[in-house]
Amino acid sequence: MSEVTATDLYEVTMALSYLREDMRAPATFSLFVRDLPPGRGFLVAAGLEPALDRLSRFRVGRSDVEEFAEALGRPVEDLEPLHGLSFEGRVRAVPEGRLVFAGEPLLEVTAPLPQAQLVETYLLSLLCHQTAVASKAARCVLAAAGRPLVDFSLRRTHGPEAGMQAARLCALVGFAGTSNVAAAHQYGIPAAGTMAHSYIEAFDSEEQAFRAFARAHPGPVTFLVDTYDTDRGVATAARVLKDLGPGPGCGIRLDSGDLGALARRARAALDGAGLGDVRIVASGGLDEHGIDRLVREGAPIDVLAVGTKVGTAADAPYLDAAYKLVEYDGRPVMKLSSAKVTAPGPKQVFRGPGLRDVIGLADEEPPGDAEALLRTVMRDGLRTGPPDTPAAARARFEADIAALPEEAGSIGHPVPPRPAVSMRLAALTAVVRHRIEARMREGDGR
Repeated sequence: MSEVTATDLYEVTMALSYLREDMRAPATFSLFVRDLPPGRGFLVAAGLEPALDRLSRFRVGRSDVEEFAEALGRPVEDLEPLHGLSFEGRVRAVPEGRLVFAGEPLLEVTAPLPQAQLVETYLLSLLCHQTAVASKAARCVLAAAGRPLVDFSLRRTHGPEAGMQAARLCALVGFAGTSNVAAAHQYGIPAAGTMAHSYIEAFDSEEQAFRAFARAHPGPVTFLVDTYDTDRGVATAARVLKDLGPGPGCGIRLDSGDLGALARRARAALDGAGLGDVRIVASGGLDEHGIDRLVREGAPIDVLAVGTKVGTAADAPYLDAAYKLVEYDGRPVMKLSSAKVTAPGPKQVFRGPGLRDVIGLADEEPPGDAEALLRTVMRDGLRTGPPDTPAAARARFEADIAALPEEAGSIGHPVPPRPAVSMRLAALTAVVRHRIEARMREGDGR
């Protein structure tokens, strides 16, 4: 699949029209989330690094033109103006790992109008999905209250590429490992895994299965104990581990049932067998709500493995995001349609202590001791520096999450902060609105 033709058809038709009308002046588009999904007090900016990779190699080739022509049912010659089009613009964006709120631009693109238009769909797809998953994973980190988390999502994500993204994003917000071998290799994430119920079922008994697994893997092992009867499985695992003389890092995994009650009984059984160092790993349909309940109950669980609900951001799988034109050829523009009004002009987000944000114009000076969130990360179609590192993104996330107001980080009923609007942006919005409405009245003959 070409990254160029992985776009909505109307991006192609608009870009072609702009070229034919010689509308190539600089345009600024702002990508932002209108409203946070229910149950979210914040979002974690994510997806920027792969987006910059895509933009840096974006170029409309001959085969892309042929695919566009086929989709439109027109001669290839009609689409020829698009051939050779590449991205030569500037990108200002919030670095990955920063917390963001409704209305704040995650990214702004300034480029010749046809270029800026044609990259819209890919940018929305990349940033929205990854921001949604990173935000879900971040809430799990909050709920876990310091307990290690492992990503088990690959088998339930919407395709292998989404699984790779989920593993990377979970690591970005503080997960300790992933079951995804390819992601572990590509991103340097510790790989983690145990065994499936099918492995246990393939042997005549749980004990045979545990001993065979330990022979194949002489390092730390974790035994899945709930294939048949969990209490018996724990007792069997304890007997095998005692015989083996477990080293550090061995454990048992609970994957179903009342995880809190089972963990308490398992902990008592392991301690009674002199296996106080053996860890308890819990999995099975967990997300931040399940994790929060276990933590509040004081369940003796050492490691939490999450998959389906986090890798798919199950309760909020999409973001109400937009990529809107805010300036063309030096002229600020805005949309006035009901419930979808946009603010004109290139913007900046100024962040003060306690994550008190002000959305202003890009050329404003930061008020007081606030910092500007959007950084120039691409100029003339080229990165302005080396790729960001996962460690840097994680450090930004940890700093922001530590400053997050308690009500915004609530698992049950989060209340997101509301960014303020600068006086200059409010004034420009009023002027542009007045200009548009006056033009509309003139068009109506009034």
